[in-house]
Amino acid sequence: MKTTKESLTTKEQLLEAAMELMLARGFTAVTVDEICEKTGVTKGGFFHYFESKEDLGKAALEYFWQLQVQMVQEMPFHSIKDPLKRLHGFLDSFADRARDPQITKSCLIGNFSQELSATYPEIRSLCEKKFSMFADMLKQILDEAKQMYAPRSRLDTKSLAEHFIAIFQGALILSKAKQDTKVIEEGIRHFRQYVETLFKKGRKKAVKRTKT
Repeated sequence: MKTTKESLTTKEQLLEAAMELMLARGFTAVTVDEICEKTGVTKGGFFHYFESKEDLGKAALEYFWQLQVQMVQEMPFHSIKDPLKRLHGFLDSFADRARDPQITKSCLIGNFSQELSATYPEIRSLCEKKFSMFADMLKQILDEAKQMYAPRSRLDTKSLAEHFIAIFQGALILSKAKQDTKVIEEGIRHFRQYVETLFKKGRKKAVKRTKT
């Protein structure tokens, strides 16, 4: 991951600036002039890369998404063989990020969904796609856990994955209102307890099988 301004292309610098400003203040409040001023790029240079502010918004959303995918891919839980323990590792990684004061507790996908869904249909559609892709990532782990611990269950793993997204996004909003990031940790903890309840019986049976 590029981490210094010098290592970024002009287009990436514009995307970084747009992402940072829009995470802090929203899409509507941020102007093209501010982004140009922050990056030192002329307005003509800006429109060389982006046809409009909406075009920039879609590109910034995609840029944010790619950074999130890379972040998830670098989380340590992937090496855990047991899918239920891997799920706990996934949740631990997000809880750790909630505790890290250096990490911004905001999501461009969630912010754009709230602010722009009624006025920018293409951005709304892109947000929906990214949420669905994130749910699919989590669904893969849940599918494996279901197969191992609750094979006869009618559990809808896609819906459960979307439930986590709803909890996490809601916790981000509530943490801003309360100015307390512990809300995010609590939301993750409650989801963890709920999942434990869903797989509890199957996990006990699996433990018994390994002991016999």
